[in-house]
Amino acid sequence: MASAAAWEGPTAAQLKAAGAEAIPGGVRVKGWVIQSHKGPILNSASVQRFEDELHTTHLPEMVFGESFLSLQHTQTGIKLHFNALDALKAWKKEALPPVEVPAAAKWKFRSKPSDQVILDYDYTFTTPYCGSDTVVLNTDTTQTGLDECSTLCWEDTNDRIDLVALSAKEPILFYDEVIVYEDELADNGISFLTVRVRVMPTGWFLLLRFWLRVDGVLMRLRDTRLHCSFGDGDGAKPVVLRECCWREATFASLAAKGNPSDSASYADPDVIAQKLPIVMQKTQKLKITS
Repeated sequence: MASAAAWEGPTAAQLKAAGAEAIPGGVRVKGWVIQSHKGPILNSASVQRFEDELHTTHLPEMVFGESFLSLQHTQTGIKLHFNALDALKAWKKEALPPVEVPAAAKWKFRSKPSDQVILDYDYTFTTPYCGSDTVVLNTDTTQTGLDECSTLCWEDTNDRIDLVALSAKEPILFYDEVIVYEDELADNGISFLTVRVRVMPTGWFLLLRFWLRVDGVLMRLRDTRLHCSFGDGDGAKPVVLRECCWREATFASLAAKGNPSDSASYADPDVIAQKLPIVMQKTQKLKITS
């Protein structure tokens, strides 16, 4: 997916040809309203609110609590939403055991030199989050679910997102990348969650990515890709596919296969992705009744 810096926005002719309309922070096209917002890092009051809702005193160093990406289909009321609070709720619920920190780096997690390092939570903030689902019934009523929701039904399918077709050159009507949260693991690696969207005349494509590198220990990549094909006309029922792929490997296992063992070689998840074994992979289709 192209970078936001390389995209200069659509021309009026491109919007008109696609039957699209530019709106604040996004685009309206083929019955979809797609918008993003980038807010600041949480202030102290917002941090307290997040901690209260999550029942924890642990948060990533940088949480962009007001930032979001939203995709709403006006006819069916389907709304897909990506935000930090729901992502961290999924982290808290999964509650993975903490990744072992190299002994030489444990001191970095101390608040005071005399502190004993006790990491009894998943300090990497690994999340199984693949989006929030909402059905907007009318202006006053919504039904909401987190991932496995009761209001929207995702069914397993053998269909696949055609990434080759998506690489075809099409006008980009809207593009954005939103950082959800990020943590540098006390200078011991990197952990971040981002979401990117690209909207074309034929559909939209989204990548939600969690990337973790604990230097010298572990790399973990959890990608969720969603694709919607618009079909013909504003009234066409949307077809939405969601592919989830989790990959993970230790530095030791990669080095045993002849790969580099230094962290600098693994700065870009796009480059390393295919070297990480698949832990879980599934494809689902959104079932739309009417």
